[in-house]
Amino acid sequence: MSTNVITGASSGLGAEMARQFAARGHDLGLCARRVDRLDALRAELLAAHPGIVVHTAALDVTDDAAVQTVFEKFRAEFGTLDRVVVNAGIGHGAALGTGGHAANRRTALTNFVGALSQSEHALAVFRAQGHGHLVLISSFSAVRGMRRSMTTYAASKAGVAALAEGLRSERIPGVDISLICPGYIRSEMTEAQADRAKFMVDTETGVAAMVRAIEARKAVAYVPAWPWVPLAVAMKVLPLSIVRKLT
Repeated sequence: MSTNVITGASSGLGAEMARQFAARGHDLGLCARRVDRLDALRAELLAAHPGIVVHTAALDVTDDAAVQTVFEKFRAEFGTLDRVVVNAGIGHGAALGTGGHAANRRTALTNFVGALSQSEHALAVFRAQGHGHLVLISSFSAVRGMRRSMTTYAASKAGVAALAEGLRSERIPGVDISLICPGYIRSEMTEAQADRAKFMVDTETGVAAMVRAIEARKAVAYVPAWPWVPLAVAMKVLPLSIVRKLT
């Protein structure tokens, strides 16, 4: 089985991905800012799947030097890195010009600049060893620009999508690039939307769709497929006046 590194693994989609990859027998390198949660998750995974290896590390993905150090640590511990899942992200934000600049800036730095740093250092490992699978977690919101508090978040995730496409176009020998665009999946980030968001699915169901797409090494996947695949097609061509009513 492969060695999978997951950033932002202390909660939400990252933690559930760890559980589902562990159930498939994969070794795991888990990193996030909240080390206490990582330690609890590691204990849970090893108790349920004693045949796997799980290493953890504290990581703030906006710290470029720390990203490099942690990825090199995992490579040294495992001997190889087969897959890196660029998952760490936040969803803070406010309408631009309304005093929420600090929150918007944190979101942009974490979601895009952090993803850029993770991609840089993961690909350095992959190029050196001649193989690897880089998975970038974007969002359905990357399809079109969003308004108000979602503007910066959607823009940051659109940047992640463009990054994935550029890397895929490069055709790095031995390296696969996957872009995963989740729709509404229940997590700590989406909890405030849970009662009003249409098509929200529970964490386990949504992440199962993500993991299947990752394991299949799909180039681009909107998950769960229904209704997000047809909605993605429609959103790309609808006039902005209609998009505004839907978001």
